[in-house]
Amino acid sequence: MKFILCLFLIVITSVIVKPQDKSILPLEVVPSVDLARYCGTWYEIARLPNKFQKKCTGNVTATYTLLDDGQIKVVKRCSKEDGEFTEVEGRAKRASDDGPNTKLKVRFAPAILSFLPFVWGNYWILELDTAYTYAVVGEPDREYLWILSRSPKMDENTIQGILNRMKEKGFDVSKILRTNQTQ
Repeated sequence: MKFILCLFLIVITSVIVKPQDKSILPLEVVPSVDLARYCGTWYEIARLPNKFQKKCTGNVTATYTLLDDGQIKVVKRCSKEDGEFTEVEGRAKRASDDGPNTKLKVRFAPAILSFLPFVWGNYWILELDTAYTYAVVGEPDREYLWILSRSPKMDENTIQGILNRMKEKGFDVSKILRTNQTQ
């Protein structure tokens, strides 16, 4: 009986006391961002695959415009397999009034649906170059990740450094897609 009790305690302890998985650690963001400076056009350098961009084959850009009400107009543009461009317009806003302005919520659903919480997705600025030449955007579940640059090309060493840091934060960078930029 004591053997079974000891075995039970060992099993329970091993389940409760296990090394913490990095993917469940809180995801840190940049402390703050100058939104006016962040606005403008960013070129997608790489991303984790997602259902929203399945038809995008390259030349992916995101253009941000700060609006008078504090929200940000977001225009995502990309080329499709047939060479035609497609774009979608959305809105971004602070996720919380008392949280950092680097945690945003973004929606591409029609404005009439903006009252529904599930149309808003997390847009967290995880890294931002001090000169605002590149940014890394993701979300706490680590399902989405984008590497953005102010120019269509980015130094390979910089990309590899970002990927290494994102892997340490729990992102599966083995699935990363490089974006073809021919602009």
